Amino acid sequence: MLTVDGEPAFELSFWCGTCPFLFRRLETGRQTLSLEGVRERLTGAPADPDEGGVIDAFGALLPEGEYLPVLLQVEPRLVVPGQDGDYFRDEQVATWGLDQFWGLPEYPDTPYYRTFETAVDATAHLYEFVVPMVPPTWNTRDRVEEYVELMGGGTVPTAVAVSTLDVCEPAVGQPADHYRHWGLTHFLLDGHHKLEAAATAGRPVRLLSLLALGEGLAESEDYGRLPALRTQLRSARVTGT
Repeated sequence: MLTVDGEPAFELSFWCGTCPFLFRRLETGRQTLSLEGVRERLTGAPADPDEGGVIDAFGALLPEGEYLPVLLQVEPRLVVPGQDGDYFRDEQVATWGLDQFWGLPEYPDTPYYRTFETAVDATAHLYEFVVPMVPPTWNTRDRVEEYVELMGGGTVPTAVAVSTLDVCEPAVGQPADHYRHWGLTHFLLDGHHKLEAAATAGRPVRLLSLLALGEGLAESEDYGRLPALRTQLRSARVTGT
């Protein structure tokens, strides 16, 4: 679970590693907080009181642990579950099939952004997601439009996320297109309006990812490979027949 102020906000991938990769927004994931003061803790700069978001229980900012900071540039594309481009409907079903009980794909219960994907090797593929902690419909329209205008003038703003890496592979005998799925998920702490504006305008945004080491379904060598993988050319996975 990913929690906000002690309340479960997202269900994450199951620990076994053979179940499908997952992030699912829970009914308790409704809290939106002002990030006033959070940016000061990160950079010493005054916070923008109009830029809303949510934070996990940091003590100061994040739970105690080990983090790998990675500065990325992403070009987000907003995806609605069940519609075109939905990873859970398309790539995941090709590998794991439909849920055996419901007969349906996994459902994240939130819109999300797809930003990057690339081959890890001949048997694995990396998929990257940016997940807003509250739906884009909660964003302030005027603030989104302000960022769209700024980006049209060449501004590339920076968002901040806490991130996890899950490496999942179906058990033997599962459906057809068998390979390991690396799921790199960035949960937005700051930048909800920026990501929506970037997706609307087709513009890039910087993302400061605080990758939580040891919290996902990945080994230490997997974390070490991420910076190089993110410099590769973007490539879509071609599914088998």
